[in-house]
Amino acid sequence: MDELKQFVLLRKGAEANLYLTNWYGRKAITKIREQKKYRPTALDQQIRNYRTMHEAQLLHQAKVVGVATPLIYMVNVPEATIIMEYIEGIQIKQYLNRTSEIEHKEICLKIGELVGKLHKENLIHGDLTTSNMIIDIQGKIFLLDFGLGERNCEIEAKGVDLHLLKRALQSTHFSFWESCFKDVFTGYRLVVGVTFAKKVYEKICEIEKRGRYVEERKQ
Repeated sequence: MDELKQFVLLRKGAEANLYLTNWYGRKAITKIREQKKYRPTALDQQIRNYRTMHEAQLLHQAKVVGVATPLIYMVNVPEATIIMEYIEGIQIKQYLNRTSEIEHKEICLKIGELVGKLHKENLIHGDLTTSNMIIDIQGKIFLLDFGLGERNCEIEAKGVDLHLLKRALQSTHFSFWESCFKDVFTGYRLVVGVTFAKKVYEKICEIEKRGRYVEERKQ
């Protein structure tokens, strides 16, 4: 990859590493799924190739249904690498902690609408947290990191997606998470409709009950 320069490690993850790079004069993010030594070589290559290709497809599909995601510059399946647009902005995680209650409401409604657009087309993000969302200077929200995403029409998958977001809000924005999640779900309902939203909400409640049961059994 001679066209890439200035590899700077931004984040080392369990599944992949993110690097800040320069792609033909543009700031870019390079995501590389590193080889896992504990897996047989052929199986490891197969898993990394599939996840790389699958994530690139999901990023594109999300954009098609009206959800902003980074532009993909290049996908190198044999090297398990995706080079994509660098989004100038700040994480929603940081943004929510710096802004007012009125701004929280506006942003969370938008987030709910974006998740609704995904779920309406059976696209599951897989790691919905405020760390995987960036707001740019124009107020546009981008969803990042579809590495654990999938296509799934089941209510369970959609419930899990939103349950993850709820847990993320509880842990990161504990002083105002309830109003945030309420607004997220309001935005979600506006897109998917009242009947479908009710089914998903009931599934979230069921998932939470299962979690509490497991904790009680452990104790």
